[in-house]
Amino acid sequence: MPVVNFAVTGRENCVVVAGIAYVYATVGGRGFVMSAQCPHRGGPLHLAGVTPDASRLICPWHDRKTSTARLRAEVPAVRSGARVTAVFSESRPRTAPRCAVTTREHRPLSSALARPGPAV
Repeated sequence: MPVVNFAVTGRENCVVVAGIAYVYATVGGRGFVMSAQCPHRGGPLHLAGVTPDASRLICPWHDRKTSTARLRAEVPAVRSGARVTAVFSESRPRTAPRCAVTTREHRPLSSALARPGPAV
């Protein structure tokens, strides 16, 4: 299982593991690591809106709603200050490349996901 440490914000706020991009998001004051792609059609979930009760993210492409509880449960992570350490599963979608390399990049977050939460 790859264990990756990356920045919560800034130019390396996204980590790509086995071809899948992940970002740290804060919704309803709670932070978590999530896939940057919508499970519906691969839309930019890192640009999602949030329902008023903070229970779902709204994909900007098709308005598909994805449960924040489900997203929080997918990638175990711990935030410490301005960094987060996440543990990624060995399982991957069949379409994802076999790749042990992780890279970091910048992905802008929607204002709904970028609200600062408490550091743990």
